[in-house]
Amino acid sequence: MLIPRKPVPSLSANLVGGGTFDLSADASDFATLVVFYRGLHCPICATYLKELERLTPEFEERGVKTIALSTDTEDRAQTFSNAIKADKLRVGYGVSLTKAREWGLFISAGRGKTSIGIEEPDLFAEPGLFFVKPDGTLYFGNVQTMPFARPDFKPMLGALDFCIKNDYPARGEYTGAL
Repeated sequence: MLIPRKPVPSLSANLVGGGTFDLSADASDFATLVVFYRGLHCPICATYLKELERLTPEFEERGVKTIALSTDTEDRAQTFSNAIKADKLRVGYGVSLTKAREWGLFISAGRGKTSIGIEEPDLFAEPGLFFVKPDGTLYFGNVQTMPFARPDFKPMLGALDFCIKNDYPARGEYTGAL
């Protein structure tokens, strides 16, 4: 389990369109918003990340860089990126299942074609969303076992304004005796 205010695991991936993402070198002012998505086969992911694409400039205004990552192959990630018309949102691919598990993500077994007629991979990571501070520590984390009911990006912007203005600390860091 990842713990707020503690270092997160290393994370790097190839980017659609070329280049690489390395979390340790991302150099955001406030945080990097890392969103793991299920893959090309997930229509809910596409809708969700279209909204993040639209709001990425507003996150950037608050010192937050955005990236969407999956365990998909390059071809699948490119198709996904085209489908959501990713221009501002970075899309990375090829995250290993081992790395996904290090980040606390749930892993699912493919069950054939989805409602949009795209085959699920044999294994893939379920969604996760993390704000990682420039020092590599976790500020906020959310993992899910299903693609439904994910944190909404628009209200997140207001929460960020509050957190930044009030120097609000990461919460959930206590790991002592109960």
